[in-house]
Amino acid sequence: MSSDRVWPEYDERTQAMVDAMVEAEERALAARKAELEDCECKEGMFPSGGRTATRRSFLATSAAVAGGTTLGLAAGGAHAAAPPGAIEFPVPDDPTKIQGRLTNDDGGYGTRSQFESEVRWRFPTATKESSWTMTPLESGHGIITPSGLHFERHHGGIPNIDPARHALIIHGMVDRPMKYTMADLMRFPSVSRFHFIECSGNGLTEWKEPTLKTVQGTHGLTSTSEWTGVPLSTILAEVGVQDGAAWVLAEGADAAVMTRSVPLDKCWGDAMLAYAQNGEALRPEQGHPLRLLLPGFEGNTHIKWLRRIEVSDAPFMSREETSKYTDLLDGGKARQFSFTMEAKSVITFPSGEMKLPGAGFYEITGLAWSGRGRVKRVEVSVDGGRSWRVASLEGPIMPVCHTRFRIPWQWDGSPAILQSRCQDETGYVQPTIKQLVEARGLDGGKWGSVYHLNGIQSWGVASDGSVSNVHHYG
Repeated sequence: MSSDRVWPEYDERTQAMVDAMVEAEERALAARKAELEDCECKEGMFPSGGRTATRRSFLATSAAVAGGTTLGLAAGGAHAAAPPGAIEFPVPDDPTKIQGRLTNDDGGYGTRSQFESEVRWRFPTATKESSWTMTPLESGHGIITPSGLHFERHHGGIPNIDPARHALIIHGMVDRPMKYTMADLMRFPSVSRFHFIECSGNGLTEWKEPTLKTVQGTHGLTSTSEWTGVPLSTILAEVGVQDGAAWVLAEGADAAVMTRSVPLDKCWGDAMLAYAQNGEALRPEQGHPLRLLLPGFEGNTHIKWLRRIEVSDAPFMSREETSKYTDLLDGGKARQFSFTMEAKSVITFPSGEMKLPGAGFYEITGLAWSGRGRVKRVEVSVDGGRSWRVASLEGPIMPVCHTRFRIPWQWDGSPAILQSRCQDETGYVQPTIKQLVEARGLDGGKWGSVYHLNGIQSWGVASDGSVSNVHHYG
């Protein structure tokens, strides 16, 4: 199922990174297996007779251990220790016979069920200050990512900032340089919008060959939240942008002092100074107390812990847009300022490391998104791209936001290759990985192609129901 292309070897640094990501995913899968290995197996989780099995019941019974053992969530099977975000409570045989726990017994903030254990897993970089974590997309419902599962990318650790002492300075080619406290910013009229953020390195291990096993590993550097804040255009109007200005430099208050150049047109457009996420203040790992939100642009430009904006007539050529976050091509050239995250989709159910318990009816579902605007159409293939069917899009369908798609599938038990492809409202159609490699190559420099992989993902379903990551081009 893999391409016949002869791939050039990765350089040692890249290969070490890929190997480390494989090891991290293996550890995450092993932890999940250990957590569930004592659960009792359930029979009939997928009843015959045409009834639709729920996605949650599938995930609960997915075979995640060698030998095809089917795992189920045992009734009353509490964890030995509560997973992150939960509190361990005793599980009665019959909850109708005893009083439940006391109101506000969770400390006043709330917890998730002790039986829900989805977590992000971290890429094992040499230090935890510069690292990233992946969202478990396969466990999600709808389109919103819980704040606690939103992917992370940090370059100098997570700063602890008192919002009462934080300020945003705007200077450079402006008429009135200003310093805004958080209280100042929150007095301006606010907006709330649903947008995805995606790291441009999402899927970086998959250019050469199928590498990571799960959708969390291959696509877990994207998440969607409701963001609330002040349009950046409001603040630019306040300070008065001078003629000839064309770029801004956004700077963070982290130890890396992260900086990126951003076109002024984007700042006048839909850019936002965000101070809230999913109805509450930003979490520290998402930029508390203030971050720049640039809908549709690569995640590295959404500067967290934002403290300074400098307006200029030219880009600043910072480290993050010269030696990093450029797309190296064959022949030594590089694409620079390739901000937009193009149309992309992925099937999250069924996906890698799951196991279908047998032939029958399933609902294929997944996520589609585009930095160019709304998702217009998603097609799904179960035969490796030889034929395509149009999937249903679940509303609301919002611009620059994850969109859930669904399509029924009657699996006959024979091997299948599942794929999805997205078309956005501009007419752009998601390409194959092969097409992207042919356009950009893999040996364009030390890293080769790393960023902006939006190729079609293929999941191979074997006759025994096991699902794996494959490369396939129809």
